[in-house]
Amino acid sequence: MNLDIIIHAVVEFVRVHQHWTLPIVFVLAFGESLAFLSLLLPATVILLGLGALFGESGLAFLPIWLAASAGAFFGDWFSYWLGKHYQHQVEHMWPFSRHPHMLEKGHLFFERWGVWGVFIGRFFGPLRAVVPLVAGICGMPRVYFQVANLVSALIWGFGMLAPGMFGMQWLHNWID
Repeated sequence: MNLDIIIHAVVEFVRVHQHWTLPIVFVLAFGESLAFLSLLLPATVILLGLGALFGESGLAFLPIWLAASAGAFFGDWFSYWLGKHYQHQVEHMWPFSRHPHMLEKGHLFFERWGVWGVFIGRFFGPLRAVVPLVAGICGMPRVYFQVANLVSALIWGFGMLAPGMFGMQWLHNWID
């Protein structure tokens, strides 16, 4: 299926059914942060587009931002749990069984940066899919992981939605 069609369909659905905004934003952010699924889901582009839609519609920013941040937090938390629970069995699962370099790069990044790698990895697509998983595999202490996860999720959620929301509000005020 064409990526543009998916993006348009989700944005249009949310435009028509605004009461689904929070669950859809949560699911998109969760999927974008979840190992494996984030490689298939164009959530970043959809969230950026939804931010502009939300700015036009006048929806409250705080609950939408918190939904995106919570989805991102729980996606990384679950990826961390998968790594901690399955350890090196993950190497034999798709997509890492077909693309082992992804896991290797994530491991090198995590080994070099540690807790900062968890924080920084959130903001770079290929790393976002791997670093929390590697942190779990490497046995990173849960409290360090969760602090980096929470802070980065809040910043990431803001960064995904604020430009569109506040940019559209500014544009409307500027035109009026």
